[in-house]
Amino acid sequence: MTDDTNVHYRQPGWFTTHVFNRVVAGLTRAGVSVWGSRVLEVRGRSSGQVRRVPVNLLTHEDREYLVSPRGETQWVRNVRAAGGELDLVVGRRRQHHRARELADADKVPVIRGYLRRWKMEVGVFFDGVDAGSSDEAIAAIAGRHPVFALDRAA
Repeated sequence: MTDDTNVHYRQPGWFTTHVFNRVVAGLTRAGVSVWGSRVLEVRGRSSGQVRRVPVNLLTHEDREYLVSPRGETQWVRNVRAAGGELDLVVGRRRQHHRARELADADKVPVIRGYLRRWKMEVGVFFDGVDAGSSDEAIAAIAGRHPVFALDRAA
């Protein structure tokens, strides 16, 4: 986790918010997973209302992870406030998870796997670091990108 004095966040542009995310979320809710997409549902930390956002679910070494390429996003803050309780949805399939945030030192292989899988979509948010970068280079940006390990919950 990072403290709020050094928060990294890249706000999505109008096209991403109003077109791309809505299209991906709509397809995912209809049961079409776009490159591993899921709709993340988490209770809002202020409103208490369920918030929905498309995310990329990464499976790495038999574990599932969520990585925030844009940094300290609203969904990240909501997952933290909800004690890690969240649902991932594709069509009618809903899976309840408990998320555990990784320490920066544990993020390197997960971020590398994430960049390997989605570099074309999210690479711009990682400041020139890609899957082929050194462990040191990935570790240097790891604090800007929250990573959550997911465990299926009942």
